Amino acid sequence: MTFKEIGLDDRILEAISYMGFDKATPIQELSIPEILKGRDLIACAQTGTGKTAAFMLPLLHNMASKQHEGTSTLVIVPTRELAVQIDQQIQGFAYFVPVSSIAIYGGGSGNEYEVQKKALHSTDIIIATPGKLISHINMGNVNFSKMKYLILDEADRMLDMGFYDDIKKIISALPKERQTLMFSATMPPKMRELAKQNLNNPYEVTIALSKPSARILQSAYLVNDGHKARLINELIKDKPDYETIIVFSSTKRSVNDIIKGLSGQGYTVEGISSDLEQQQREEVLNRFKSKKTRVIVATDVLARGIDIKGVDLVVNYNVPGDGEDYVHRIGRTGRADTDGVAITLVNEEEMYKLVSIEKLIGNEVLKLNIPESVGISPEWNPGRPKFSGYRNTKGKSSHTQKPQGKTADGQPKKKFFKKKNTGGNSHKGNSTAPSGN
Repeated sequence: MTFKEIGLDDRILEAISYMGFDKATPIQELSIPEILKGRDLIACAQTGTGKTAAFMLPLLHNMASKQHEGTSTLVIVPTRELAVQIDQQIQGFAYFVPVSSIAIYGGGSGNEYEVQKKALHSTDIIIATPGKLISHINMGNVNFSKMKYLILDEADRMLDMGFYDDIKKIISALPKERQTLMFSATMPPKMRELAKQNLNNPYEVTIALSKPSARILQSAYLVNDGHKARLINELIKDKPDYETIIVFSSTKRSVNDIIKGLSGQGYTVEGISSDLEQQQREEVLNRFKSKKTRVIVATDVLARGIDIKGVDLVVNYNVPGDGEDYVHRIGRTGRADTDGVAITLVNEEEMYKLVSIEKLIGNEVLKLNIPESVGISPEWNPGRPKFSGYRNTKGKSSHTQKPQGKTADGQPKKKFFKKKNTGGNSHKGNSTAPSGN
């Protein structure tokens, strides 16, 4: 279905046409007509399915075709990066519509606080993180009396981050008469409880978990923790095609340790986590996008909702906790009809996690032993690990080793390479809506 068939305002159609988009994604096709009817909505869909456009395009249509004053729309998101990204997307969608927006988040200077305070009284759309918004509410800086639309984006992530009580407090400050839209990747019991309390007979949309793109070459190296940094250096040192690389860490505490392990190899490495001030994080991302920084080490904050185009290689330094996080992480590469590569580093204790991920994505990931110049791989043994009171600190497994030069299942080892992009200009001829978040 095209956006014109959906019936959006001509000015919005013109704006997204300039962006190169014509056809709606499944989440947009199912959600936009119901939102235009004024229904509350629960949408369960993954990052990369076009959720931002799914909720913003119909609301912008309403603002373009009906008179409004004051703040009409509030979007609550878990992270500062996602707030900034949605704000930027709104600026594109509403290019020909007289609608203003602002991203509200913590970590800025006193001057930024004053700018936010002033804008909160006159801005049509507010995109905010819970903590900072509550701060402004407590200071009396927000007037929600004219608010018509509430969107909870990445709602499950906000609950995971401990924002449940904050969200309830924010909702209590909003008008009872409003349209509420909830977008989430998963639907745990607490999410159902939140929806039941705050949505009125919602329409439900569920888009199945997106499988990793077929253009992503996936593999897993069996490697002890002490050899992981050395392995990454070995894999990328003679690979000029890998210009932009994201290394995902499961915890922000290990980001600096990974950076130390990758430093001094002739390329620039930087890290990004919630420990950095917002301005620092934006500077790091800008250097990475402009290819001044080759490797960025990040926590999962970069996996959800952040659209960085042209990532050549994703490395999971640790096996993600679940299959959804795995799909989100490796989905940073192989975007917009380009080829990508995703490597997961697996130690003995993480092997059972990889098996669970393989079941979810419906595909077995190629398992490789590390080069002899790096060390010795642990034997593939995916049973759930039992605590033995002993941890091998020398990076060697006590199991019998597979011969080097072969994969974990005994097959000849394949050389790891990146395919050249044969998809042409990634923007030319694109008729699908922006993935957004």
